[in-house]
Amino acid sequence: MEILKDYVEYAVLGVLLIMSFVALSIMFERYFFYKKVDLKQYKTKNEIEIELTNNLAALSIIGSNAPYVGLLGTVAGIMIVFYDMGMQSSIDPNIIVIGLSMALKVTAVGLLVAIPTTMVYNMYLRKVDTIMGKWEDEVA
Repeated sequence: MEILKDYVEYAVLGVLLIMSFVALSIMFERYFFYKKVDLKQYKTKNEIEIELTNNLAALSIIGSNAPYVGLLGTVAGIMIVFYDMGMQSSIDPNIIVIGLSMALKVTAVGLLVAIPTTMVYNMYLRKVDTIMGKWEDEVA
């Protein structure tokens, strides 16, 4: 439990940091792609749809799983608090509250990753629908 106690918070925050970096990278890539998409270069609906939705599944996965990663950190943090309570002969409420607040911050970070990612994912789905409609009007 001591190893878990020392590294769980950093491990979960590291995973969330990686998830946010990947999400930001995809967000910027898709933003610049949508700005410069040339509708005339696509011959079929499937061809343009594949290009437009490229990497959007990753945004969906990150947005839907980041809260669970944060929750995993919270559960592990609470387990550590209970372990520490069991190992001490007297219970200090200050240590318990500090431990619980530290555990809850990873859930907050998970939500900070998930909420904007999900919002951008939905915004990009709407953008895909709009571009597809333009393609159908202009090319098809």
